[in-house]
Amino acid sequence: MTGLELPALAAVAVGACAQAATGMGFSLVAAPALVALLGPQRGVPTVLLLAVLASVLPLSRGWRHARPRDAGRLLVPALLGMPVAAWLVRGVDTRALAVATGCAVLAGVALLGRGVRWPLLRRPAGAWCAGLASAGLNVVGGVGGPPIGLYAANAGWPGQESRATLHAFFLVQNVATTAVLGFVLPSWPAVAALVCGAVAGMALAPRLSPGAARTGVLAVSGAGALALIATAVG
Repeated sequence: MTGLELPALAAVAVGACAQAATGMGFSLVAAPALVALLGPQRGVPTVLLLAVLASVLPLSRGWRHARPRDAGRLLVPALLGMPVAAWLVRGVDTRALAVATGCAVLAGVALLGRGVRWPLLRRPAGAWCAGLASAGLNVVGGVGGPPIGLYAANAGWPGQESRATLHAFFLVQNVATTAVLGFVLPSWPAVAALVCGAVAGMALAPRLSPGAARTGVLAVSGAGALALIATAVG
């Protein structure tokens, strides 16, 4: 293994654990390490395919708690905005994509860490803003979570419903984004790391404090984003 492979596998496992325990976090944690390892052109599709599995595993157990109508409000703008975002980023220098991905993650971490509350997000227009922003970030770097996390934080959904609804949203979004950007099959060690992390997260979900899980996700995400930016400009 190269010097970047072990950290990338660890990020996949931690991201899958965070995703299963909180409803989001896989792409925030795993994308910086995988994009740094594989480059944006291969790393982003790999992140998306792994993110599908990271949502499928916990959702297979908690799907009854999902809020389909709320997930649908976010999915409509996210899916409509995805092809436009994919067209806009064609031909962009890969280093610029890496920097943009890292900056997007840092911005999301800062907003989520500050506990931002916006009245706009409680209106129908808020769902459109969150969905469109998520589509753009997902295409650029496979990290569409921050806008949806902000929306969910304002919605005040109960824990189980929040996790299941986020899993449902990210599952559909990542399947659609993969169809637009194309497949890159992940390595078997990455899949194994994801399964181990997801199983651990599913066991922790009923016990883990939401605040503690959220703090850990944001800390690892911020460190990973900084590493991605440093790699791109170095």
